[in-house]
Amino acid sequence: MRKYIVTTGCSVLMLFALTFFTWGSTASAAPDASAAPARISYMHACAAVAIGYARCTALVAVRAGSSQALSLIPNAHSPGGSPPYAPANLHNAYALPNTAPGTPTVAIVDAYNNPNLASNLATYRSQWGLPACTTGSGCLRIVNQTGGTKLPSRNVGWGVEESLDLDMVSAICQNCHILLVEASSPTNGNLGTAVNEAVKLGAIAVSNSYGESEFSSESSSCSSYYQHNNVAVTASTGDSGPGVSYPAVCPYAIGVGGTTLNSNGSETAWSGSGGGCSSYIAKPSWESSSVTGCGNRAVADVSADADPNTGVYVYDTYGYGGWLEVGGTSESSPIIASTYALAGNVSSTTYPASLPWSNYGSGCLFIVGGVQYAYQTGLGSPDGTGCF
Repeated sequence: MRKYIVTTGCSVLMLFALTFFTWGSTASAAPDASAAPARISYMHACAAVAIGYARCTALVAVRAGSSQALSLIPNAHSPGGSPPYAPANLHNAYALPNTAPGTPTVAIVDAYNNPNLASNLATYRSQWGLPACTTGSGCLRIVNQTGGTKLPSRNVGWGVEESLDLDMVSAICQNCHILLVEASSPTNGNLGTAVNEAVKLGAIAVSNSYGESEFSSESSSCSSYYQHNNVAVTASTGDSGPGVSYPAVCPYAIGVGGTTLNSNGSETAWSGSGGGCSSYIAKPSWESSSVTGCGNRAVADVSADADPNTGVYVYDTYGYGGWLEVGGTSESSPIIASTYALAGNVSSTTYPASLPWSNYGSGCLFIVGGVQYAYQTGLGSPDGTGCF
């Protein structure tokens, strides 16, 4: 089946400097996309970190000749199919329903705090006609890594990561409850503790948009933090090109790679996406070495849009001017976690990571770039919810 994208937006690019900036106010009108300079590079939202720490995988696109982020007001009726993409674009491209059975909870695990998150989410959902999701109604819940209400210190880089993650859950699963668990810092132990807390608090899917290079003792950390029966735990494979990232490599996690989702519906592997053959983790029983060409654990498992040139609308005012375009495998991980919620199968599946491998032969994934399996894209991107 060929994908077509509902046209809903005009182009915008966004720059994030690795220090704290305060951007100008939101623009009063959308810029003329035809006159916009070309996007030429990307920047990480989060700064590089030391060994033992994870880096968030949100990427922002940079305009030629610009040193500041651009803000805009999205035009939901713009002709043409240019990104950034809105919820309708993603639903149409991946043949997804709007709502899940019941009111499942999708959790996001990130580090630090964005103080404007609830109001930013309200603006995003209102713009695209989505039902409100507030802390007052219980739809949105924000806690620290042990489930308490005393939230960690603030951070602009991780703040835009949080906005991206919550906006993507909202875009994909309109009736899902959203739980954000904020780790005190991006250490392995703190982020892992936050994952365990998210599961304890009832999430059926947990998205982790961060990662670091493999390390020799990662198997123990995988077991301690990312092995949860009947819960879909997704993790970004990274934005630095081929290579294996923890925790995406954990055997019970779903490693999520990245694609370029073009406005005509075609989809190709995004060169920035991570993926590869693990040096330390054994192949899970459901993964096929004859498909992956890897005797150990191979990632990615599946993929979705991540190229910042075909990114998504995000609304963030903590250090930014409002509407932005963001990509990276930080985008694809919450998309896939929310797709699991839409499918409604995790409560009856001990190892949700096995579902794409068990079902891909039925045609419930798009074969990205005509290749049945590739490290950066896995088995493909969603074509409905049948593989989840």
